[in-house]
Amino acid sequence: MAVTNKLMEVFPKLQEGGGFEFLKIAGSTRSRNLSLLQCPNTGYTLAYLKDPSTTIGQATIYIRPLQQDLPIDSESSGHASGPAISCITCQKEVPFSEMKLHRANCDGTPMQETHREGEGDRCEENDREPPTDRDSVPVRPETSVQSGVEPVVIESGKIDLKELDNDWKIIKEPTLAAQVFKDNLLSEHATGKPLRLKMDVRESEEDRERALLSFYKQQQEWACPLHCTLDGGVGQTLLFEGEPDHLVPAASEVLIESNLFRVAGRMIAHSFLHDGPHVTGLSPAVIHVLFNGDPEMATIVVEDCPDLHIRSIIQMLELEELTQEQKDTVSDLSLSWDLPAVTKTNQRWLHNKLLVHAVIGRTMRQIKQLRKGLKDVMLWPLLTSRPDVVPLLFPKMAGMQFVPQMFLDKITWPVEDSDDEDEGLDIECKCRITGFLRVFIETASSDTLAQLLKFWVGWEMLPSELKVEFSGGTFPSSSTCFETLKLPAHYNTYKDFEEALVAAIDSAHTGFGLV
Repeated sequence: MAVTNKLMEVFPKLQEGGGFEFLKIAGSTRSRNLSLLQCPNTGYTLAYLKDPSTTIGQATIYIRPLQQDLPIDSESSGHASGPAISCITCQKEVPFSEMKLHRANCDGTPMQETHREGEGDRCEENDREPPTDRDSVPVRPETSVQSGVEPVVIESGKIDLKELDNDWKIIKEPTLAAQVFKDNLLSEHATGKPLRLKMDVRESEEDRERALLSFYKQQQEWACPLHCTLDGGVGQTLLFEGEPDHLVPAASEVLIESNLFRVAGRMIAHSFLHDGPHVTGLSPAVIHVLFNGDPEMATIVVEDCPDLHIRSIIQMLELEELTQEQKDTVSDLSLSWDLPAVTKTNQRWLHNKLLVHAVIGRTMRQIKQLRKGLKDVMLWPLLTSRPDVVPLLFPKMAGMQFVPQMFLDKITWPVEDSDDEDEGLDIECKCRITGFLRVFIETASSDTLAQLLKFWVGWEMLPSELKVEFSGGTFPSSSTCFETLKLPAHYNTYKDFEEALVAAIDSAHTGFGLV
């Protein structure tokens, strides 16, 4: 209690924070950040702070209120100062020193537009708090001045989309709110200079990749109209690695130095803006930090570590007893990341620290670039004011369920006068192959359909149309840019067709995570 009492004596305002926690600087010179100093059951004591296991030494300790931010600006003082100024919104006279606080809570109703009977009634009405709703979506207070007021949520069935304008903050359904925001943003830039992307899909994979990345490396108004011309799929630079729903940015210095993750952020936001495909399966911990969450508060699991060797070392710390060889292996890794060697007392603590660094510490620069890319396309206000829209931008793969009818409704089957490579094929042969494909789709599981879709169009999102053509190849193939599945016609049994299609799907490594 000595530590707590002294802090409350020196910093009395800390009593309003609902508790406090200590942080200290950790990490190397290039990745320094504040890490949480775990609070023991006895609370922070002098003995605990001096304990070598805390690795504090001569480090500076930072204090953070636990339950709420503490006001430290001049408006929080008890004395108003300065001349009275008229609010441009409600026309109320407010002291100079309190104007910012008044603007943050002003109900936005001009007095001349009201129809109240007396001046006293008008003043009373302007002083009222804006209405709130229990189901309203919380707004992050650090995003803007307006976010200090919790928005009123209204049902989509009670509103006219033509009258919404900037009211996307108060729409309950995140899908509709995102659509209104995107429509407003595109409408505002509809007369801007169009973005023009031209790619020849007949060129080499390297040339196609270069054209795409060169386009997104430019500084442009990314909400302007997009004109894309394909003459004639896409490259395969691995930007995200790991397991499904645990993907993290690749730890490649070449990609970081090339600023490719900022390019990827632009591509992700631009695709979302135009209702295109999404990046699926990103780690929740990465998403948490991407939107300014505290790395120490992120929920990180061992599956989030894409490096299997590092993962196996971290998992050693889950054992009750470590052999000397295991201790040496763990200590080599921890010391290389500016963390102490493993001991009996810090084993669990070191496990958490290594996991945080393996998943977040090694990808912090990539995450910052992704954040800049999202801001370049001007989606940041939507994503920070409406956290419920974030799952629409980064959906989980586990949450995506496909059923056969979803595919069958989108397929455009070959016709007799089509221009595909089907010379010499009779109608009976065409019907047999398309029948095999239909049976494959109708009997496939949701996971198999997801793999088929990625093979077919390059990502796990159904387009408006799925095309089928015949080809003269040995195995099924696809043209992802044209969303076309090409099927050879030499299969006489369904078993042969199924084996060939499964082999083709399993051998393909594509998807929107590969740019």
